[in-house]
Amino acid sequence: MRAMQPAEPQPRRPARGAGSPEAPPPTVIVRHRRERVSKCSLEPLRGRPDLVFVTYPDEQPPALAGYVRLALHGPPLSRADAGCGLLLLDASWRLVRPMERRYREVPARSLPPLATAYPRSSKLAPDPPGGLASVEALFAAYWILGRPTAGLLEHYRWREPFLAHNRALLQQLRADRSGGSPER
Repeated sequence: MRAMQPAEPQPRRPARGAGSPEAPPPTVIVRHRRERVSKCSLEPLRGRPDLVFVTYPDEQPPALAGYVRLALHGPPLSRADAGCGLLLLDASWRLVRPMERRYREVPARSLPPLATAYPRSSKLAPDPPGGLASVEALFAAYWILGRPTAGLLEHYRWREPFLAHNRALLQQLRADRSGGSPER
């Protein structure tokens, strides 16, 4: 088994084109309007064809039938969800709770116990255990689903620590995704 390099890992299958019949719906990112754009880990990804950014509560997202919502609690996200669109709520933990109520009809999916590298320190509300920076959660979801991860962590300041802290789990997820062989 070859060790994963400290660079951003890539899936072992060809990327699906945005217009191909197999391509999943775009990922919808709903960012709370009170979230500071300067601290948003997803902002550098604006303009990617696989991502749609919506501001909460001002804008309505596209129809979310066939989507799953990344959440702390729920059944684990798996390859069975590969054809689904992803809904990612982007806000501080204090602000995300009302957003979750608005999108509760979208089935929740949780991520495995990855360690965040983002140095969080909220003075208003405690951060939940298992919480990730939004870009970390997006990367993990794409990794699990076998979607292309190229460029997702390119501008993330804590990219290297995130990948290093989670190397073993990411390798295990790759092995699970490819039917047991991490090199497939």
